[in-house]
Amino acid sequence: ERANFVNKPHVIAMVGLPARGKTYISKKLCRYLNWIGISTKVFNLGEYRRHATTAYQCHEFFRPDNIKAMAIRTQCAMDALKDVCHWLESGDGEVAVFDATNSTVERRQLIRDIVVEKMGFKLFFVESVCNDPEIVEQNIMEVKVSSPDYANMNKEEVLADFMLRIEHYQEKYQPLDENQESDLSFMKIYNTGEKVLVHKHEGHIQSRIVYYLMNIHIVPRTIYLTRHGESVMNLEGKIGGDSELSDRGWEYAKALASYITSQNIQGLRVWTSWLKRTIQTASDVNAPQERWKALNEIDAGICEEMTYEEIADKYPTDFAARDQNKFSYRYPRGESYEDLVARLEPVIMELERQGNVLVVSHQAVLRCLLAYFLDKSADELPYLEVPLHTIIKLTPVAYGCKVGHIRLPIDAVDTHRPKPK
Repeated sequence: ERANFVNKPHVIAMVGLPARGKTYISKKLCRYLNWIGISTKVFNLGEYRRHATTAYQCHEFFRPDNIKAMAIRTQCAMDALKDVCHWLESGDGEVAVFDATNSTVERRQLIRDIVVEKMGFKLFFVESVCNDPEIVEQNIMEVKVSSPDYANMNKEEVLADFMLRIEHYQEKYQPLDENQESDLSFMKIYNTGEKVLVHKHEGHIQSRIVYYLMNIHIVPRTIYLTRHGESVMNLEGKIGGDSELSDRGWEYAKALASYITSQNIQGLRVWTSWLKRTIQTASDVNAPQERWKALNEIDAGICEEMTYEEIADKYPTDFAARDQNKFSYRYPRGESYEDLVARLEPVIMELERQGNVLVVSHQAVLRCLLAYFLDKSADELPYLEVPLHTIIKLTPVAYGCKVGHIRLPIDAVDTHRPKPK
């Protein structure tokens, strides 16, 4: 079991007009909470609605005076809330994110009655307020045009229909109000983070959520991840340590610098660990550099500077135990991948705030960072492939990350140990 700090199940209920980034926030928050070890799932009301009424005709479905459609929509909300409660009650889940507009005081009161009064769970609302028409239109063009609602429609038709859909919601929309709804815990995010208001947040988990959502932004950028060049200890098959680069490792350092120069990346920052092999790898890259102790390789404790064969020979029970559960296994007097995730949380927070960044680090560390960006589970994380002399390029897109691998043409040893069968 992962270190667990949720004493009471939580429901995070989104609030806001359509195309305000609620699903973006929901999915991103879900990815973050799962990464830090809190079992989280998004319940998206649009998916329930599409399930209930297969054919979306047009914006008329969302008119507040469309009584038949309103009944379907209310029933869908009740079904989704029922699933939320069932999932949390079953013990599988710790945090459920209810991704819907929840745009009236009446609807929010209904949610509170079910979640807090009936079930005894904690409830926290997150409202995204956006009055910048450019951001709204950009959101529609990036996300809504590919929605199942709009199959076989051109972009202009989608935009026109969706703007009318927003207008229907606007007629009844009541933003969260600290006077009228003084009993609710909530946060409001204005124009994707320009301003944040927090009202009556309670406890550890809500504090984590507030802190995380205050750090994310939607400005386009790219994150480049790479391991250090091949090191002397890589050649010897030894783990850990603080060795120099091999001759081929130095070649990679030069190739990396010329690749980065050729990309002409605006405002790039370079982060390395405190270990020689990453500092040497980044030495020719022409950009401001920062050293992070948090980016140091996993501490192998008593197994530092040993080969896997030596560990298997000297500590056979430990070696076997690590293969049984690689994520939670902690090297004696060292660290586990789980420890590493906790150590890397400040790095993730700072990465979320930044623009273009090149991170030069180590295999285990980059596995943890990749698991966050690519939404990989704790079981998959320790076996993610992060080869030497390869740049991994991450570009945020609509609800996730586009991944590219750029292999620079310098040979290196393969340090990947696949999952034992």
